Order: sequence, then C-alpha cells, then structure tokens
Amino acid sequence: MQRKITGFLQDENGDWVAQLECGHGQHVRHRPPWTQRPWVITAAGRAAHLGKALNCKKCDDAKLR
Repeated sequence: MQRKITGFLQDENGDWVAQLECGHGQHVRHRPPWTQRPWVITAAGRAAHLGKALNCKKCDDAKLR
C-alpha cells in the first residue's frame, strides 16, 4: 500500500528511516550501486520527500492476513 512520508529518523546504526502516515517505518538507505537514494543524505533532500509515497510492506502484509 502506498503511504505518505511524514518524517524521518535515524536508527541505532545511523541509517535513515522514513516515518509513514500509517505509523510504520521504512529504511531509505543510500547504498550504491544497488540502492540509489542520494536525497536521503541531506536535510534538504529528505525535506523534499515529505508527503511523497512509499510502498509500506507492513501494511501489505497485514492486508494479506
């Protein structure tokens, strides 16, 4: 399910986690060459993604139950 990003926080390893409108979190790592998310490294980049949608895997899993 598509859910909007409402904020960001860092986990215990310093990786960024998008907080979603459903209350779930999703890692948004920048780990080239497999994962390209250079916007996550800067405050301006993260701010520009507030309100954009990500697919929430936890909501998808709950829907299947």
